[in-house]
Amino acid sequence: MKITVKILIGLTLLVAIACYKTQKRPNNTIAGHGTQEMHWSYSGETSPVHWAEIEKNSDCNGNHQSPINIIHNDVDSVRINNDLKILYTPSTLLSKVENNGHSIQFDFEPGDSINYKGKTFYLKQIHFHEPSEHRINGMIYPIEMHLVHVSKRGEITVLGVLGEEGKESQLFEFFESFLPLENGAVKDIHQKIDLSGLFLEDKHYYSYGGSLTTPPCSENVNWIVFKEPIILSVEEVLKLKNNMPLNNYRNEQALNGRIVNYHY
Repeated sequence: MKITVKILIGLTLLVAIACYKTQKRPNNTIAGHGTQEMHWSYSGETSPVHWAEIEKNSDCNGNHQSPINIIHNDVDSVRINNDLKILYTPSTLLSKVENNGHSIQFDFEPGDSINYKGKTFYLKQIHFHEPSEHRINGMIYPIEMHLVHVSKRGEITVLGVLGEEGKESQLFEFFESFLPLENGAVKDIHQKIDLSGLFLEDKHYYSYGGSLTTPPCSENVNWIVFKEPIILSVEEVLKLKNNMPLNNYRNEQALNGRIVNYHY
């Protein structure tokens, strides 16, 4: 009898220890394989709706996030003034192109810049999202290009250029001449590129304060989203699409009282 009681007590202790260990195991630990680092992506359990959970030290659950749906009837309209000056030259120098697993990114050598509200922001890189992240009156465009600029103090201004399908674009033909590019691959370029074909000086634009659209979702970004899209061919859209993750866009974020300005 005593032996039976001892056996029962022993089994109870083993079950209790096993339950304790199960409770203490981190959510991102796989039994027998150690801790598995979870990294953000655009699908499944690490998709945009889960970024705030898996990127603990990010701003992804903040109140001033991007992208947004811009409702034209709700914006504050202001006359175009000297707030934005595009200072690109015909001899902008591309440094390299990289497939970073999230997008195709072109990095620039120091030189070109924009001036926004009296501050200088230097062109650092261009990357793409398919389909667009920003919407205008709920409309989703086939592609969106982000031109990322950073000031010497680390402030960020991003120009968002929407793209729709139509005729071939020489600028996109140049970009795509360096594709295909496998995930993680990098190509050195060191070639000149003329960005004047974007005709940004002639476009009306929306502006608002927001965030990066990828982790860490930092909320120190001046957003300028151009109302008029650029035109590129269906083939050019597909070539970019085939070199990026499927649907590499973040879901729409709440305005939370922010004001969007329309510059016309």
